[in-house]
Amino acid sequence: MKGKKVAVLYGGRSSEREVSLRSGAAIHKALVAKGYDAELLDVDLDVAGKLRAMKAEVAFIGLHGRYGEDGCIQGLLESMGIPYTGSGVLASALGMDKVATKQVFKMRGIPTADYVAVRPDRMRELLIADLPFGLPCVVKPSSEGSSVGVHIVKTAEEFAAACEDAAKYKGDILIERYHRGREVQCAVLDDEALGVIEVKPAAEFYDYKAKYDSGGTTRYLYPAPLDEAMYRKVMDVTAEAHKALGCAGATRTDLILMDDGELIVLETNTLPGMTEASLLPKIAAGIGIDFPSLCERILQGASLKA
Repeated sequence: MKGKKVAVLYGGRSSEREVSLRSGAAIHKALVAKGYDAELLDVDLDVAGKLRAMKAEVAFIGLHGRYGEDGCIQGLLESMGIPYTGSGVLASALGMDKVATKQVFKMRGIPTADYVAVRPDRMRELLIADLPFGLPCVVKPSSEGSSVGVHIVKTAEEFAAACEDAAKYKGDILIERYHRGREVQCAVLDDEALGVIEVKPAAEFYDYKAKYDSGGTTRYLYPAPLDEAMYRKVMDVTAEAHKALGCAGATRTDLILMDDGELIVLETNTLPGMTEASLLPKIAAGIGIDFPSLCERILQGASLKA
């Protein structure tokens, strides 16, 4: 990729814009330090015109959320013939839609939480008594990332408020069985699981504030303190999830490890965060891949997938 014009796509129009601005800036800095001709491009409605004006030859996608992580920008880049990092159109769309992800996981025998999905216009018809697993439960939008709009619900009043909040976002409202356990995350790069990290969040769960604004109170344990067999199991299940969705490049999968050893796969992130607080860089660093080298590895995998 040396000598090619690299557009680092960041920002965008999703609820995760601020995180993406940080990811993109870090990626750009790393690529420039590695000697690449990289330029930042804040994605807006004129992104196609900007890519042409820049004469971009390859795109490093540092976007998160809608329009960047859901197959939209991937489809545009395919149409323009510009190779790009990460997963293709279908895998990106599946990974962004948590209901579709669960359907794929269940079909492939990958352990995931029981759930109910409801359209926002039907949410007032849904009663707690209709949930096959009752309370507590987890309520979230089906097509957002960074734990935006996610609530752990323990009472009827919290349930109504959580559904109202989740309905503000695009897509169905997803209600999941609540599984209490250790929060572990595993990264994959080019179809190979890299390692497992355990997150001990400052809050009740690894929400947006615990991820990006914990003031250092969220703790990260790498490698995750698991016995060898469980560590391998997390790696294997994560690799299966990555492949089941048809992902490419780097992904990160979020899991819950129960006290009885059961694993629950929550979701696979097709464009993991690349900020100083992000887990993919932490895991990569733990096996000797520094941040600039990680960015270079991801860039080297840029391609057209259609």
